[in-house]
Amino acid sequence: MSDFLREYLPILILFGIGLGFSIVLLLASKILAPSSPDSEKVSTYECGFNSFDDSRMKFDVRFYLVAILFIIFDLEVAFLFPWAVSLEQVGVYGWTVVMIFLLELFAGLVYAWKKGALDWE
Repeated sequence: MSDFLREYLPILILFGIGLGFSIVLLLASKILAPSSPDSEKVSTYECGFNSFDDSRMKFDVRFYLVAILFIIFDLEVAFLFPWAVSLEQVGVYGWTVVMIFLLELFAGLVYAWKKGALDWE
């Protein structure tokens, strides 16, 4: 049992160091950082509309559309990374398949652009 625990000791030490470092940084920022919120700091930003009380309030569907388009075109990176790492092993066939995939993504982007899904009025 002692050998088993000895194997996991470096992991526990690393976990403890990471936890301690995180706590020190959080406390340091709380103590050292200036805290003077004004109306500009607490105002609404990035989402495009003011906060609301009711979660069932209707708002523009373009927020959903932009979010979905972002997810679709952002996830291509998740598919391209393993391909780029193993490019030597997959050869010409793998390169061709990924180029077809990128062509389909580009066609989707052109379609969304032509339909006006990327325009914000």
